[in-house]
Amino acid sequence: MSLLAVSDLHVRHPENREIVEGLRPQSDDDWLIIAGDVGETFSDIVWAMQLLRARFTKVIWVPGNHELWTPPKDPVQLRGEERYLALVDRLRELGVVTPEDPYPVWEGPEGPVVVAPLFVLYDYTFRPAGTHTKKEALRAAHEAGVVATDEYLLHSDPYPSREAWCRARLAYTRSRLDRIDSALPTVLVNHFPLVREPTRVLHYPEFALWCGTEATAEWHVRYRAAAVVYGHLHIPRTIECDGVPHREVSLGYPREWRGRPAAPAGLCRILPAPVGRR
Repeated sequence: MSLLAVSDLHVRHPENREIVEGLRPQSDDDWLIIAGDVGETFSDIVWAMQLLRARFTKVIWVPGNHELWTPPKDPVQLRGEERYLALVDRLRELGVVTPEDPYPVWEGPEGPVVVAPLFVLYDYTFRPAGTHTKKEALRAAHEAGVVATDEYLLHSDPYPSREAWCRARLAYTRSRLDRIDSALPTVLVNHFPLVREPTRVLHYPEFALWCGTEATAEWHVRYRAAAVVYGHLHIPRTIECDGVPHREVSLGYPREWRGRPAAPAGLCRILPAPVGRR
């Protein structure tokens, strides 16, 4: 019985869709965490989640920025929070656990552990060196030619800005995490890294603006995390902060993983912890 994880499936790419079609549990009792960026269109997201939900005992999902986009060619033209909640409703119909549902308790090896799927956005506080405001940081990003597509396709309705939506999600999520039994450890799952450290290796440091919020920097300690699972950066690796493993489990784009020495790892095991990380 394993708690497995993957993110950034980006199933609009045929090579990635083929990998997703090959993802299978190691046992009949395995759980699967999907840490966002399954796809951009409603139909692609539902296709992948339906496929994986049929194979795993429990599937836990958090949205990435791509799920929140409103692409002009998607027949579903919902925006912002309305789009997110429509996804929640559709995935609940499939039996998928979302950030709006009660947090499930993993009773497998090294349990009990509360698996907490989070939807926390970014607020432009991961600013490049030498910038002190969002305006300065965005100017630096534009000058470097590094501007996330979110600026054009990720709408914040009904909130006035993405950072305002982020503030609302932070308050809501903290209130839920604070109610977890303090005797239980957690696995925190978010599409964006909860700490800034993973972004230090970005080739374009300006892109960190769209990668998280300083407000979650201590959550892995405050909420007794046995592990933190994230995606978004397309740099699959594990780093430790305060002794807690932060694991990026992204598949990424074919153009990225084709150039690596080995094929994509597919599913990453979170619990029981890999040897050497217990």
